[in-house]
Amino acid sequence: MNSLLKIGFILLLIMAFTSCKSNKKAVSYQNPQAKAIEKDRISTPQEKDQFRQIVAMSDEVFDQLEEKLGSSLNPYTLEYIDNYKDIAVRKMIEYKIPASITLAQGVLESGNGRSELTRKANNHFGIKCHKGWTGKKVHHDDDEKHECFRKYNHPEESFDDHSMFLTSRSRYAALFELESDDYKAWAKGLKNAGYATDRKYPDKLIKIIEDYKLYQYDDVVLGVDNVKKRNRKKQEEVVSNNYVIVNKGDTLYSIAKNNSTTVERIKVLNSLTSNDLNIGQKIYLD
Repeated sequence: MNSLLKIGFILLLIMAFTSCKSNKKAVSYQNPQAKAIEKDRISTPQEKDQFRQIVAMSDEVFDQLEEKLGSSLNPYTLEYIDNYKDIAVRKMIEYKIPASITLAQGVLESGNGRSELTRKANNHFGIKCHKGWTGKKVHHDDDEKHECFRKYNHPEESFDDHSMFLTSRSRYAALFELESDDYKAWAKGLKNAGYATDRKYPDKLIKIIEDYKLYQYDDVVLGVDNVKKRNRKKQEEVVSNNYVIVNKGDTLYSIAKNNSTTVERIKVLNSLTSNDLNIGQKIYLD
């Protein structure tokens, strides 16, 4: 085969390969798990294999969602979830923060990754500088004008810092007493701990999680038995209505003891800032 024929053959192969590529929309930070695998927290070959399996399962979850509901959902939200679901899953493995919560907060706080703060600072969670922050900064109008926000080189740094932010501050400690798949309690707990001032913040997170079935990523990490447990829990909630009425002499301690839970959990679920109760008050247990 002469040189001209060889060149022509190669060009045909390139054109054929290009035409067969997926027409899926390109994203700005593809395959973040490839970089994440190199981190120390998932370091052994067995852990890396397990993480790759979980990533493959999360891809299947997303593909099924897109196939069934894609046309009825916000394409920018879908793109965001596809882009960052693997990082959220990883943070759940490392820090026990529900992947559903991480993704929902990212969607809400960053405006699907399209907000001005996210675009200029890679800040996906609206985390302000706070005392002791020595990293890069950017100023942005929020509750007040020209507030100081943290700036990151890459989106994954923002996800890392979000995990460290929640795990290193005592005001969020009660969240980690909740079950890792209890996204409703986590959503309420974040608001109660002061993460956001919007009183509807928990409802917004829960709606995102349920509309886009983000709880399935929690199931991917926790295993198939978790799906059965969640369904069983829903059935139990229907029977019990999931609350108690405060009677004379009741205290948070006695209610917690009688219902095999903790005072801290009850306070998080009910947005209580003190131990005071009123007779006839409805106290939710889940």
